[in-house]
Amino acid sequence: MPVISSPLNPRIARLRELHTPRGRKKHGLFLMEGPHLLKELLERAVAPLEVYYQPDLLARTAEGQTLLARLLRGEVAERSLVQVSVRVIEALGEVQTSQGVVAVLPLSAFSYEEVAARRPPALRPTLLILDRLADPGNLGTILRTALAADVAAVLLTPGCVDAFSPKVVRAAAGAHLALPLAEEQPWDEIARRVREHCAPELRVFLAEAGAPQLYYEQDLSLPFALIIGNEAHGPSEAARSLATGRVSIPLANGVESLNAAMATGILLYEAVRQQRQGRSTPRK
Repeated sequence: MPVISSPLNPRIARLRELHTPRGRKKHGLFLMEGPHLLKELLERAVAPLEVYYQPDLLARTAEGQTLLARLLRGEVAERSLVQVSVRVIEALGEVQTSQGVVAVLPLSAFSYEEVAARRPPALRPTLLILDRLADPGNLGTILRTALAADVAAVLLTPGCVDAFSPKVVRAAAGAHLALPLAEEQPWDEIARRVREHCAPELRVFLAEAGAPQLYYEQDLSLPFALIIGNEAHGPSEAARSLATGRVSIPLANGVESLNAAMATGILLYEAVRQQRQGRSTPRK
């Protein structure tokens, strides 16, 4: 196949639609940019539909050189591999300096059910609910942290930023490959999933600045759900209705709140600490 050199090529124009939520829904596809993410795909045997690459840009780093060698020796089907110009790869990507490769993937391969089926079975007491989270960097960082903390799944309410936007995918650094994620979940479905996860006792902690209960005083070794609210407006009324308790992180020196991703990381890793210690009763 000849090198595609113009960003105006109809094939490239169609792929650029995937930069928008509407385009992703219309085509059922999304983009993963950069050699690290493509390497993760290959390691997990998730085949991209297409890989667009620019060899000179890929060859600038050791990671890129290794990936280029893997591509050229056939680890991606030849019919799926498309060489492009620097202008085209820059048009396909969103970062200021392109790393030389963009993969096209079907959204269906990253459904909650598909990812859960690929994940090794384990006891995972934490279920994470994100309520109208708006910042893509926060969402991506939280997904990466949630995977590292081995949460059972992440549920996103309507109004959350698109979990497959390029900025979220980039910040999540491969979490989409291994973390079960359900978008646009209505609250009745969230409540059903929470009851199933927490049975026999419903335990739903809502993170909220200034709440009277401190997060480390709760028993996080048993199954529970954690709700993180919108960065600017806090949790919705539906989130408050589902919660069985509100928890906060102690703050000093007049600090009113923490970044949502930072706060989520603190809470999830307290759960990790308790689960590893096997503590079954809350600290008094």
